[in-house]
Amino acid sequence: MSQSVQETTSAVPRRRFLKWSAAAGGTTALVGAGAYFGMLPGIGAANAATATSGLDVDKTVWSSCNVNCGSRCPLRMQVKDGQIVRVLPDNTGDDEIGTQQIRACVRGRSVRHRIYNPDRLKTPMRRKPGTKRGDGEWEEISWEEAFDTVSGELKRILDEYGNEAVYINYGTGTLGGTIACSWPPNQSPVARLMNCLGGYLNHYNTYSSAQITSATPYTYGTNASTNSNDDWANARLVVMFGYNPLEVRMSGGGETFVAQKVKKDSNVRMIVIDPRYTDTALDLADEWIPIRPGTDAALVAGIAHVMIREGLQDQAFLDAYCVGFDDEHLPEGIPAGSSYKSYIMGAGPDGVEKTPEWAATITGIPAQTIVRLAREIGAGPVAINQGLGPQRHASGENTVRAAHVLACMTGSVGISGGGTGGHSGSYSLPMANPWIMQNPVETAISVFMWTDAIDHGPDMTATKDGIRGKDKLDVPLKFMWNYGGNALINQHSDHNRTAALLQDESKCELIVVIDNVMTSSARFADILLPDVTSAEQLDIIKQGQSGTLGYTIVADQVIDPLYDTKTTFEMMSEIAERLGVLDAFTEGRTQEGWVRHVVDESRKEIPELPSFDELRDAGIWKTTGTTKIALKDFREDPETNPLETPSGKIEIFSEQLWDLANEWELTDGDKITAVPEYVPTWEGAEEAKTNRKYPLQMIGHHYKQRTHSSYGNVDWMLEAHPQVVWINPIDAGDRGIGNDDVVEVFNDRGRVRIPARVTPRIAPGVISIPQGAWYTPDKDGVDTGGSVNTLTTWRPSALAKGNPQHTNLVQVEKA
Repeated sequence: MSQSVQETTSAVPRRRFLKWSAAAGGTTALVGAGAYFGMLPGIGAANAATATSGLDVDKTVWSSCNVNCGSRCPLRMQVKDGQIVRVLPDNTGDDEIGTQQIRACVRGRSVRHRIYNPDRLKTPMRRKPGTKRGDGEWEEISWEEAFDTVSGELKRILDEYGNEAVYINYGTGTLGGTIACSWPPNQSPVARLMNCLGGYLNHYNTYSSAQITSATPYTYGTNASTNSNDDWANARLVVMFGYNPLEVRMSGGGETFVAQKVKKDSNVRMIVIDPRYTDTALDLADEWIPIRPGTDAALVAGIAHVMIREGLQDQAFLDAYCVGFDDEHLPEGIPAGSSYKSYIMGAGPDGVEKTPEWAATITGIPAQTIVRLAREIGAGPVAINQGLGPQRHASGENTVRAAHVLACMTGSVGISGGGTGGHSGSYSLPMANPWIMQNPVETAISVFMWTDAIDHGPDMTATKDGIRGKDKLDVPLKFMWNYGGNALINQHSDHNRTAALLQDESKCELIVVIDNVMTSSARFADILLPDVTSAEQLDIIKQGQSGTLGYTIVADQVIDPLYDTKTTFEMMSEIAERLGVLDAFTEGRTQEGWVRHVVDESRKEIPELPSFDELRDAGIWKTTGTTKIALKDFREDPETNPLETPSGKIEIFSEQLWDLANEWELTDGDKITAVPEYVPTWEGAEEAKTNRKYPLQMIGHHYKQRTHSSYGNVDWMLEAHPQVVWINPIDAGDRGIGNDDVVEVFNDRGRVRIPARVTPRIAPGVISIPQGAWYTPDKDGVDTGGSVNTLTTWRPSALAKGNPQHTNLVQVEKA
């Protein structure tokens, strides 16, 4: 090509604006690594979308679905007479990874039923005096009274207890935006307000990934994810430990599309190891291997035994890049017999050889299957992915590290077609964070242990409860912000115990909830501040996980705010003004001013990113990035690119964990190990064999009906995907339970009433209740909403102090 040209297509649903350049040595390459706008210049979004739908509408506006599924899907909302009348998907891109159309799933396409939901919060409210939190007794108040109350109480608590008494609860119901963003705290307008006032008690980790986030640095030095899923095309074999992108991340432009596209084009062999026959196993896998929950580290140990016995491990990689696989490569001063190989071959302290037969009795997987699986994995590099379900157990940290060891034993780390054995990675754009400020308070608690901090905060210490930043807490939590989140009740464990704690006003003295609808958590507020939805405000959206596709969306204001609602930015500005920090909070910018600022700041890192006005006209901007190969630089030159571990290498034996095991105060039954041993746990697989009262293991799974609890009250989704408990025909038959029978699932913590789904798609001895259903107790305290967390425990995992919400024993009986 001798000169630059422009190429367009005329079909409206496929309209693209591509800039081609001759700068790539005669090849056709997209400028900006493949950037293109969502619409042709000069063609208005309303006209184009109207032509697509054939509806008589006034305008079509680009927006997005901003929930915590890992995707960020663009939506084109059609408006007639000030109302959204139809929601259309992205109409740009094609069916190739890196330039794909981003097709919203059934949840995003039903977003109109969230916006116009009968549960919408319409005006500020206060809990009626004399009633308990959770009773649902409210009185309407003005915005002025709401702001005066919140600012006055916040000042009182700061003066009386200090900034460590104020906590921003985990909430991911508003995610993906940059202005309206509820998590992580340092990207939230609520956190910016608190930082202007001296800070707040922080939290570390997430409900989704506490164990993997805490454990991975002990192996790799950072929280390293594995290769992006598009790299599966270069793999010989893909093994998924509890990884389920087709249900967890259903976006047609994200991991679902990438996984299905790779499988279709390459037909790479895929094995899914999971207690459930998931949609990923059904649609992608060549083999499903059901496993007892929480026993993945035992399976890896059995596989490792076969590989060592038959010499299938990549010993050259282990010798050159790793510490502690065998005794010859242990850190100095560590006694012989402490390596992973010694643990596997029975030369460690327990003296037990981890044979396939040993692993079979724990995992429920036949020994001959484990031997066959070991030989297939041991044949060479393999792409090992773990989902976030297997790590959400009482000893989930060791499950995480066991998968890392398997990746190392096959020599798969740092190469195409392999990976670290971690969770999936993705290309992403480095969009700026508008709210970033230093939190003056350095103290942080585990995200899961806020209930402990309310109940007995000053008793919590670094060595017993994982307090970071100081040796112990000085004060309990007295003021709670809950912005865009349902973890105040619904996504937290042991609902009945949590409700009782929150109803004790002598402990937490004020709870402020900012949300769109009356969630289970909103019922426990003292002050309710009604937020607008994403369709009622302007924002700039960060991408989700989409293989090599990078993108950003201008989610413009589609309609005027409904009812008497305000944006969170407006709310925090009003409170900031009352507390004398308005200038520090806003820096003189409006919400649109902040959006423009984000784009300007982002362009410093992404020079090809268009201006805000260009983005706003286009709606969406996409760019093709690169396949992520995790730890590639380290693999190619470990001397120049050492890891951030103490040794600079991959640490299969962690001296840091060796020390922690001796320094920390652990509850009976908890254990921290220097190598990823299988650790039997309370309410785990072994106990299920002997517990006659509660013999079934219970897990929860992500569900098409909702993202966590978001969309959980949308009528379309409730009809399409009703809440049911999965139970194997063997277990159902023993209890006289038929399909669709109403059953009660119970343990000492609570009781849930729910219809049964009798299916061989769940392993015997295991039941699964889809997580995220809204907690709805009846007058007898029985949860008729079907929330799995009615039955889960406050007890945290040993290392991460994270939520072990898949480690539970229950019984099921016909209602």
